Amino acid sequence: MSNAITLLTAADVARQLVGRERELIELAGQAYCTHARGESRLPQSEYLRFPGMERERIIPKAGYLGGAHPIAGIKWIGSFPDNVQRGLPRASAVMILNSVETGRPTTIMEGSLISGQRTAASAALAARLLHDGPQIACLGLIGCGPINAETLRFIRADLKPIARLCLFDLDPNRMAEAATAIRHSGFNGEITQAHDITTVLSQADLISFATSAVTPSVTTLAQCQPNATVLHISLRDLAPAAILSADNIVDDIDHVLQANTSLHVTEQAEGHRRFIRGTLADIVEGRLPARVAGQISVFSPFGLAALDLAFAEFVQRHCLAAGSGLTVPDFLP
Repeated sequence: MSNAITLLTAADVARQLVGRERELIELAGQAYCTHARGESRLPQSEYLRFPGMERERIIPKAGYLGGAHPIAGIKWIGSFPDNVQRGLPRASAVMILNSVETGRPTTIMEGSLISGQRTAASAALAARLLHDGPQIACLGLIGCGPINAETLRFIRADLKPIARLCLFDLDPNRMAEAATAIRHSGFNGEITQAHDITTVLSQADLISFATSAVTPSVTTLAQCQPNATVLHISLRDLAPAAILSADNIVDDIDHVLQANTSLHVTEQAEGHRRFIRGTLADIVEGRLPARVAGQISVFSPFGLAALDLAFAEFVQRHCLAAGSGLTVPDFLP
């Protein structure tokens, strides 16, 4: 029995993810379906918060995922929005993977790249399934940080044409930098920098929220186009009235109704959860239609450890085949 641990750096992880966006979108769908079949164990996450710090948190996301490549592990991810002003990423993370046969840890890897790309892959999957039409007339990005940058990259990789982009960020400099980066990435369509969220909501038929909001700023979706699709990645941007007006799809109903997400606050206000129609896995597997005619579709993913584990196992397996990483012998007693 080996006492070794394999360490995978950000560079090791990135090498196994780059250029595989469409494969990772499929992997996200497979993980959702494996979870929906009951082949996972995902305990609820408790947020570690700090006195006098409303937005900062560190979250442990542990779990087991079955399927073709069973794996257990935990992601320990911190979100400190003020890090951006320090020249540091908002999110940082580490993942530990364990053997499902012995329980012994096998791999320690950088986790923020996996976290960001599994988030983007699930959003791109939702855009593929929920958004009407063969192309996106206007994609609205509310929040111009790394998560929406990755979401845009994955949606583009999924080969659904985007005619125009409409951006908004509370920091105008950040929005301008994002517009420049998008242009340099090869996007040739029109890029608009909006002065407020309402402009994005009124112009875009597909909208992605990736902000650090802790309380809702959007009280209504009435300004949206009738068949718009909203990727509510940051989970706390929409007030209960906006949630109740929409057709709501989530990744997991029990998980998303916690930690003061918009849906959790709506459940507390209404005393029920009937405003959630189902999960993305229900749509992938054909148990539910993708849309309700005439309603705005909102996808609110809590961010399941099942996806983290699927992506981490994928990286671990491909690193092993490539001989990547640093093996530390006798790390374990």
